[in-house]
Amino acid sequence: MGVTARVLAIDAGNSKTDVAVVTAEGDVLATARGGGFRPPAVGIDTAMDTLAETVGRALTTAGLTSVTHVSACLANADFPVEEQSLASALRARSWGATVTVRNDTFAILRAGVTEPRGVAVVCGAGINCVGMRPDGRTARFPALGRVSGDWGGGWGLSEEALWHASRAEDGRGAPTALSHTLPAHFALPSMYALVEALHLGHIPALRRHELTPVLFATAADGDTIARTIIRRQAEEVVSMAVVALTRLDLLDEPAPVLLGGGVLAARHARLNAPIERLLTDRAPKAVPRVVTASPVLGAALLGLDTVGPGEGAQERLRRYYGV
Repeated sequence: MGVTARVLAIDAGNSKTDVAVVTAEGDVLATARGGGFRPPAVGIDTAMDTLAETVGRALTTAGLTSVTHVSACLANADFPVEEQSLASALRARSWGATVTVRNDTFAILRAGVTEPRGVAVVCGAGINCVGMRPDGRTARFPALGRVSGDWGGGWGLSEEALWHASRAEDGRGAPTALSHTLPAHFALPSMYALVEALHLGHIPALRRHELTPVLFATAADGDTIARTIIRRQAEEVVSMAVVALTRLDLLDEPAPVLLGGGVLAARHARLNAPIERLLTDRAPKAVPRVVTASPVLGAALLGLDTVGPGEGAQERLRRYYGV
């Protein structure tokens, strides 16, 4: 196809954005990193302007003004109607002749497989799961939190730990060391003090994410409640994976199940080992593994799937990203 077929790969999450300009042969012409992509918080126009700054730096470095195809994997693209709206906004920027928008979880899945086939469960701040087949079929969940049936992720785990710890301290719930380890993380004497500090904003809400590692450490020390919370997270991960495999008719054949996001990439034995055991019971042919490759690699590979990669392009691109 020649080097004229190029992909602008975008992986835009809530906290950061990675961009790569890639040839059909898998050579990376330029990369750039920028701020988070948060249309619900700042509006789509402002979010696109922030994205444009990062894309502009990458295209300038590559000596280009546009590419053949834009492959964008974006946070907050949870429904097809949102993907369509974001795709329209990207087309208006004239960065590529064609544009494809997917939820950013698809980037993690594609980064971990040699063909667009398999399932990925991402457990970071939240939890999400997607699956795909080479014929274009996909499986996905809205992944909007409890309102869409989700449970867990770093935020959910910290909330659950706080709930149990508060009830343990005041007598409504079973005893747990979390009632001591959680406030101790913030140098506070009690759950009452911690709840007050969170309520009054003395401890910013975002710092609740710091309590997820405390939960795992407490479980490692033998606390029953902490271990029960983590066990439930394992069950949720496997439940999502099995549903996605079933929807794609992959349950009865060997298929990769990729585990991504900060919580799963940390490889906590109390979480990842039960996930593997539960998958063995419920999806015996699934092949679980942790994926830590850069998600923008997945966005680039999805782009190459569209434009038609040159010989050896995938291997060359994977070597660039160290996988």
